[in-house]
Amino acid sequence: MLKKIMICVLGIFITFSFTGEIMAGDKGNWRKGKRSYRNVYKACFKRGAVEKAKPPISPDTKTQGQWKRVFDNKKFSAFGCKEEWEKLSEKDLLNIFTYLHDHAADSPTPAKCK
Repeated sequence: MLKKIMICVLGIFITFSFTGEIMAGDKGNWRKGKRSYRNVYKACFKRGAVEKAKPPISPDTKTQGQWKRVFDNKKFSAFGCKEEWEKLSEKDLLNIFTYLHDHAADSPTPAKCK
């Protein structure tokens, strides 16, 4: 009887463990997003399209809802550097979105690009 109970408890534990991993799977990595976001402007600066390698828009210039609309509609014209933005993979875009969204003006940890 004790074996059956332990097997059931273990089965439930494993089920919840995998469910948590699956649900968290579609969230990007904000650290990689920060690096990718900066690299876009470094490449754009090397090409001579912008005057500074520093990103012109910091995460705290928009709210989380505004960042969501920008990335849902894929309207990156305000960012400039169109060629570099078009080269980004979906994973890079997800990481950049996570960085900008998680550090937006109305987030618990707003941040500016330094």
